[in-house]
Amino acid sequence: MDILWAPWRMKYIEYEAIKKRKECIFCTAATTENMEDNLVLHRTRLSVALMNLYPYNTGHLLIAPKRHIASVEDLSENELQDLFNLVNRCLKLLRAVFNPDGFNIGINLGRVAGAGIEDHVHVHVVPRWNGDTNFMPVISNTKVIPEALKDTYKRLLAKKELLCQSMI
Repeated sequence: MDILWAPWRMKYIEYEAIKKRKECIFCTAATTENMEDNLVLHRTRLSVALMNLYPYNTGHLLIAPKRHIASVEDLSENELQDLFNLVNRCLKLLRAVFNPDGFNIGINLGRVAGAGIEDHVHVHVVPRWNGDTNFMPVISNTKVIPEALKDTYKRLLAKKELLCQSMI
């Protein structure tokens, strides 16, 4: 039997226990002073961008309103505009750092739709490359992420100015 060591998965198991305590990663990201430990890349007046601790691909980001709210239709016009302006800035950042061939951008509303955190709406931005899907997810239900999260975080922070630029 082949063994694939994935010690980072332990953090996911521990996270499940935290989730049961009702701590919200997005509310924490919106207020924390410890940006790096929470993988927070940028905060605007109304939104926050952070790396996904359990990414589908290198550079998988999460963008959320600071206000704890479950659905897009409950956002104010200002929150909605700020949220998607930050999504656009994140796209520019990911293009500059990783040069992906495309992106998956999505919002999962409700557990049945795939929301892991269903009480705080957030946007997933997942960089994609030609050939980034291989036999591992299909055969062994395992995704290989080729870069450590902290290394990805540092690469993205090196171009943080792209997150601060006005979209207007």
